[in-house]
Amino acid sequence: MKRVFLIVLDSFGIGEMEDAEAYGDKGTNTIGSVSTSKWFDIPNLKKMGLFNIDGVVCKNQEKEDNPIAAFARMKESSKGKDTTIGHWEIAGIISENPLPVYPDGFPNEVLNRFSKLTGRGVLCNKPYSGTKVINDYGDQHLKTGDLIVYTSADSVFQIAAHEDIVPVEKLYEYCRIARDILQGEHGVGRVIARPFIGEAGNYTRTPKRHDFSLVPPKKTMLDVLKENDKDVIAVGKINDIFAGKGITEFVYTKGNEEGIEKTLEYMDKDFEGLCFVNLVDYDMLYGHRNDIDGYAKALAYFDSSLLKIMDKMREEDLLIITADHGCDPGYIESTDHSREHTPFIMYGKNIKPVNYHTRDTFSDIAATVLHYLNVDQEVSGTSML
Repeated sequence: MKRVFLIVLDSFGIGEMEDAEAYGDKGTNTIGSVSTSKWFDIPNLKKMGLFNIDGVVCKNQEKEDNPIAAFARMKESSKGKDTTIGHWEIAGIISENPLPVYPDGFPNEVLNRFSKLTGRGVLCNKPYSGTKVINDYGDQHLKTGDLIVYTSADSVFQIAAHEDIVPVEKLYEYCRIARDILQGEHGVGRVIARPFIGEAGNYTRTPKRHDFSLVPPKKTMLDVLKENDKDVIAVGKINDIFAGKGITEFVYTKGNEEGIEKTLEYMDKDFEGLCFVNLVDYDMLYGHRNDIDGYAKALAYFDSSLLKIMDKMREEDLLIITADHGCDPGYIESTDHSREHTPFIMYGKNIKPVNYHTRDTFSDIAATVLHYLNVDQEVSGTSML
């Protein structure tokens, strides 16, 4: 019974791509910045070959003489650097066109329709930090009931609302309305609910965030696996990223620690197919907030958990560790995602430690998963097996 555990360390880039300058990301290197922290301690990833990957440059880190896993550097073929595009490519879809972004806010045609259908006005409508926007507009929101709508450098339509003014389920309803509106030319990757609580001067976001993603435009490896009667288990925000498409079972998590716990629980269960995991804290809590030490501590926690994961692996299990984009916490020019290469590490009792060098697309991961699970490939990519 073959099982694949595919873990995405959200935003763990390993150095700028050749076209990074076109995205405003010249010189970005997430792993390079994080390695400057005194909390950067990842001996198990080192043993697997992380520092042997082409182009990886880290402070005071040496290559592993005898790595125990196969590894590669992944290039993103799609146009973009966000969560949706990155995960879609990992799953076998190469996006020729970037998803729309709104550096000047959303057009009136979108907001007027949204206000009409929700019965509420709109505040902000600018690219904004998620923690700053509730402090700057929270008081006005409490007085008027208007929704705080904002975006970022990514293709997102975010709606923040105080839980006492807009109950969470009602906020989700508003997000579904926005998702129906935002199609075609305005088809952003994600509509995101951002509930918060607190009082003036002390607002905090709650863990009840929910993403409403664009439906993937083509068949992904998840669809292919499900059609072939394989299990497709989603942990974290994977179910949201793929709009539930191709998934047979899912569980949401409140952060990395719970995501790792759920993964370990699934390792004790019998299934045949894929367990697809997203660990979001690197991006959400540390990359976007330029928190180098926090990022390093979170990586160290995952690295220490690898021993438990490896210990639970069965004879035919396959573990793949990768990322969906970068978010360099040391890049002072921006707090947004960065156009970077990502790591690929593949470990299993029957996997030879091979350097697959630089791959042309994240979709090689999808091809590799399908190959390993003996399913015909119907998506982009080339298997590394």
